[in-house]
Amino acid sequence: MGAMSGRAPKDAAPTPAERPGFLARLRQRLNRGDSWLTRDLTELVGGRRIDAGILEELETRLLTADVGVAATARILEDLKGRVARNELADSAALIRALRASIGAILTPCARPLVIDRAHKPFVILVVGVNGSGKTTTIGKLARRCADEGLSVLLAAGDTFRAAAIEQLKVWAERSGAEFAAQLPGADPGAVMFDALEAARARGCDVVLADTAGRLHSQSHLMEELKKVRRVIQRSDASAPHEVLLVLDANQGQNALSQARQFHATVGVTGLVLTKLDGTARGGIVIAIALELGIPIRFIGVGESAEDFGAFDAAAFAAALVEGPGAGSAEARTP
Repeated sequence: MGAMSGRAPKDAAPTPAERPGFLARLRQRLNRGDSWLTRDLTELVGGRRIDAGILEELETRLLTADVGVAATARILEDLKGRVARNELADSAALIRALRASIGAILTPCARPLVIDRAHKPFVILVVGVNGSGKTTTIGKLARRCADEGLSVLLAAGDTFRAAAIEQLKVWAERSGAEFAAQLPGADPGAVMFDALEAARARGCDVVLADTAGRLHSQSHLMEELKKVRRVIQRSDASAPHEVLLVLDANQGQNALSQARQFHATVGVTGLVLTKLDGTARGGIVIAIALELGIPIRFIGVGESAEDFGAFDAAAFAAALVEGPGAGSAEARTP
């Protein structure tokens, strides 16, 4: 987690200790069963040249995988250009080109979260719809921060559900973080203001602020989120230093709609894609990267802390294209 420490450069890769295990789980879980993009493509191509029929089949697979119309068109345009230049002689060349094209879209968004120690506390506002995995994400981030020697305070800004407050308290205890909460039904803005005061008094490095889940279409709740942000800024004009949107990848194209609306409302600065081990096809990550260009900070492929890691564009592209058998992205050439 070197990038989160604030001591590593902004383009730092995840620590070597994290990579092998997490990337192996990514390859195994991103496309369970037979849903990866190039499944049986070699048999489909056979001894044929790469032609319009094969590209049409690939286009269908991309759309089915939630890559979206715009990103699919971008990828197909690149592949068609390579075909015209006689660069794709067989299925292996097509697979390499597809991986490179997807990687080119994802790479600009593969920017790890950096905790700037010039801001103390560094305030991370975590937002998203109900059930996206916000509270669990906060708990995993708290643990990562603690592993880097950063002191953390968890702010229970989801005051609508008593269970959410209790769940966050459990995560605070597990990670050794400080905890700030008020009674259920309290004003979320007041909770945030008091939490920041407490963080300063206790000398905490990071504040991870939970918020109530809300549908992006609920305008009154989105307005409340704006209010929470304003209250934080009254306490610290430079805060929040990160607005982290947690998206459930199983939502497909709806996740893209959520990202658009939350970004328009509170200025999202980073994304976390969760539940990529479920029924998610994974292509929605490409659609979001192309349209919004928001940094993808982390992805989750399971419930445990080890199933949560920094986003790696090359590894993700390899797993998405080639399925469970994909080897280490670092050992590959585009």
